[in-house]
Amino acid sequence: MSAEVWLTQLHENGYRITKARGAVVEIVESSRRALTPVEVYDMARKKYRALGLVTVYRTLEKLEELHLIQRVHQPMGCQAFISAGHGHQHLLLCQNCGQVVFFEGDDLDVLTRSIARKTGYQISEHWLQLFGLCADCRSS
Repeated sequence: MSAEVWLTQLHENGYRITKARGAVVEIVESSRRALTPVEVYDMARKKYRALGLVTVYRTLEKLEELHLIQRVHQPMGCQAFISAGHGHQHLLLCQNCGQVVFFEGDDLDVLTRSIARKTGYQISEHWLQLFGLCADCRSS
């Protein structure tokens, strides 16, 4: 998808399209690594100096509601965001450079059925995020 598509979806769902919101959308949509709200703010301010941090948080919230981005939970507890994957995908995250790679395929059915049986929960969905070092960071 492109930033224009994201902005159109925001507009079609009743959100005003401003230069500030456009700067946030461009940064997040084009990033291939997970970005914290403060990183988005710092990068987007280069495109739109009058940007406020509240606008960044609100825009990220709206993009997440529309399933255009997804929240990434990092080991240090800080939440970051990345463009949403397509279908049911999981994440590999580099702990050094922040690069995110989506992957498919998990055989968690046996595990989730076992957990459901042991706990009495009816499990409806799951997230899987794996952390490590990408090939570039390992070789440098």
